[in-house]
Amino acid sequence: MNNYLRVQKGMTLIEIMIVVVIVGILVAVAYPSYQNHVLRSHRAAATGCLLELSQFMERHYTENMRYNSATFALPALQCMTEASGRYNYNSVQAQRTYTITATATGAQTKDTSCLTLGINQAGTKLVNGGSDVTAVRNCW
Repeated sequence: MNNYLRVQKGMTLIEIMIVVVIVGILVAVAYPSYQNHVLRSHRAAATGCLLELSQFMERHYTENMRYNSATFALPALQCMTEASGRYNYNSVQAQRTYTITATATGAQTKDTSCLTLGINQAGTKLVNGGSDVTAVRNCW
């Protein structure tokens, strides 16, 4: 009898488009933030691995009274295996000094301000070959 009492069943195309636009905006804002978070978390894992390798170097020095003995080799740590494809680890050692570096590879190279992380025998943290306080604070 009364046409004004009809109940609407479903959504209109306009309502669906509004939802799609809102979801698109949320994704456009959230996805870059998520990618940045992933890069920072992998970087944090690399710095932790560098600290663990530094402790290995100190134990090696305690046993041999030098960093570069004939039996020296960086151990294959779990953190290095987990970071394969993201960081390559390398060490340069002399009798009384060493520097261990983690160089970004693959997708991690998007983190351009922190491409190479390092630590030396004095515990100095390095970023891209230098020990700039601001860079170290941002990357470590």
